[in-house]
Amino acid sequence: MTPASDTLHASCVAVDGHGLLILGPSGAGKSSLALRLSSLGAALVSDDQTRVTVVEDELWATCPNPALHGLIEVRGVGLLRAQAVPTAAIRLVVDLGRPETDRLPPRRSVTLLGVPLPLVLHAQNDHLPDALLLYLRYGRQA
Repeated sequence: MTPASDTLHASCVAVDGHGLLILGPSGAGKSSLALRLSSLGAALVSDDQTRVTVVEDELWATCPNPALHGLIEVRGVGLLRAQAVPTAAIRLVVDLGRPETDRLPPRRSVTLLGVPLPLVLHAQNDHLPDALLLYLRYGRQA
């Protein structure tokens, strides 16, 4: 049986082996967030296009175009090389197309290809990359 898969308009980084899938419409800042997280030590899985595949009830991300693996587009600068990994199990999703309005938001989730994943909405603050890094490394308290 062929595993379920899809290519999404999304970026993905990995922190200590935990994948963060970054969703949002064009111009929402997916590459900018991936760039910031990369500068904080995350490894790039894919920029702008991400292939997601279900493997044993987990969602795994890869770069769908091997020629672009390890490259990130930075507007006004060009294509930059980044520390990269070939794949990561997605542990968290952030949607930059949906603003977060709650100071202490409830736990949210999104289901992709039948796999439920924790979801964070776009917090309108400067510490979102730092918060996502901590979330991936240590989890979230109720």
